[in-house]
Amino acid sequence: MDRKPSEASSIPQCGSLEVVEYYSATVGTQRKARVYTPPGFSRNQTYPVLYLLHGIGGDENEWFDHGDPHLILDRLYADGKLVPMIVVMPNGRAMPEDRAEGDLFAPEKLQAFERFEWDLLHDLIPFVEANYPIRAGRESRAIAGLSMGGGQSLNIGLSHLDQFAWIGAFSPAPNTKTPEQLAPNPQELATRMSLLWLSCGDEDNLKYVSDRTHAYFAEQGVPHIWVEEQGGHDWPVWRNGLSEFSKRIFRSEPGEGTRR
Repeated sequence: MDRKPSEASSIPQCGSLEVVEYYSATVGTQRKARVYTPPGFSRNQTYPVLYLLHGIGGDENEWFDHGDPHLILDRLYADGKLVPMIVVMPNGRAMPEDRAEGDLFAPEKLQAFERFEWDLLHDLIPFVEANYPIRAGRESRAIAGLSMGGGQSLNIGLSHLDQFAWIGAFSPAPNTKTPEQLAPNPQELATRMSLLWLSCGDEDNLKYVSDRTHAYFAEQGVPHIWVEEQGGHDWPVWRNGLSEFSKRIFRSEPGEGTRR
């Protein structure tokens, strides 16, 4: 179990974290991801899976280092609020030198975030499904992320409705496609999505991305949950986004509508 030494043991039963390596034909190298398995995990049953993406300044360790997703999920499990799921935290910068170093906005690094779509669909997902007891089908697959990862989640998820039924974006960054590009066929999106989640802090200087996306979904009648909460472009907003989104996914009635 990969946990920080200072973490308390007050949670009755904890999930497990491990670092895995998979070969990416997209990048041509071995790549790393963190995988969280829920309390009571058993290979004798199958689980849905959430792919949880980081921001431009992070890698596969960012959520673990700053967001404590394992503690958030463990507490929700202890309160009986989650459907048991596997959570995969990959590196969304699909390039050989994939550390968050140097000029994070260099063209080749921004292109690597776009290239991750292919790495995810053709390398990481097959690896995860070959090595963990994953339940088959789009209804058992979710994608969500913060900032740059929020934009990736919308870009990838909404472009592949055959792959993802649950999509969450926490303070999506300007890499997010325009709403018309994200949902050129709003009617199809409205009928196929199980949950579309969008949240952002009211003091976030990138909030215009969320505002325009929410406005388009609302105008086009696309069911979604919109949460505008106190805060900036920072971890309290993203932790809360993970908590609220994860409670709603992989359920037959996740809840729809708009909330402020």
